[in-house]
Amino acid sequence: MTTRAEHVIEVEKLTKRYGVLLAVNDISFTVRTGEVFALLGPNGAGKTTTVEIIDTIRTPTSGKVSLLGMDVTKRKHDIVPRIGVLPQGFSSFDRITVRETLQYYARLFCRRNTDVDGLIELVNLKDKTNEHYKNLSGGLQQRLGIAIALVNEPEVVFLDEPTTGLDPRARREVWDVLLGLKKKGTTVFLTTHYMEEAELLADTVAIISKGKIIAMGSPGELIETNVDYLVLTLPFDDGKAFEIVRKMGFEPVHDNHENIKVRVERTDDVQKILNAIKDAGTSLRSLDVRKPNLEEVFLKLTGASLREGPAGGGGAE
Repeated sequence: MTTRAEHVIEVEKLTKRYGVLLAVNDISFTVRTGEVFALLGPNGAGKTTTVEIIDTIRTPTSGKVSLLGMDVTKRKHDIVPRIGVLPQGFSSFDRITVRETLQYYARLFCRRNTDVDGLIELVNLKDKTNEHYKNLSGGLQQRLGIAIALVNEPEVVFLDEPTTGLDPRARREVWDVLLGLKKKGTTVFLTTHYMEEAELLADTVAIISKGKIIAMGSPGELIETNVDYLVLTLPFDDGKAFEIVRKMGFEPVHDNHENIKVRVERTDDVQKILNAIKDAGTSLRSLDVRKPNLEEVFLKLTGASLREGPAGGGGAE
């Protein structure tokens, strides 16, 4: 009886150059079988280039990449039938239905026994089975794209920015689909701009900036390792609390003029702030104390907002 390999993807000293541009710079990592692995970074960081090398679309300048135990530069024809890919900017044929679309792609993969109805149900498109692609919303089109990536029953699925450009509701609907894949034990390699997406879905997160992986671990590990403070959120009200906190030596900031956010190093600081506000005769409608999220980790490590280009430029998708 054979057992599944521990690592479905192994990347060793991977580099990719486009002329003088160093898009991917000597990166190494592994992806465990059955996990959701999220590669996180801003535009131009090298995410798409990395994933396209792993899924055999591009060739590396140097380094070694193994997928399903095979060298991606030598065994493409063996690898492709066993993986699924949803590229950035996915689109399909406007005038064929959801069912016809999946039947078409199943034929491309010579999969006569594809469970089209099962895929439609998996991505929650049962009530859109006979709808033309052009009439689907952006979120529904992305869900269909995920179904297409699954028509060949792949062992590994690559999803490149699957929720970019979607509204919050559509994004969450796609997340539900991805959580279903995770529950089934499908190995998912996800690239994303969205920190909350990585926190919700990923077992392992790698943060890439200017072609280099600068941190990697579970979402909880990255937060625990890289940030050692708390964020206190208070209602803005009339501004009195803001001045009280500022005079105590903290650095409060406005959050859209609705809340005050204060970075505190110790839990004792929270109580000191609350006592000072109470002593000044100011009451609070609410408060929130929590550890920072991955966005804070990214800002600390790169100095760049996740949705901006990487700090200092460089890199390429």
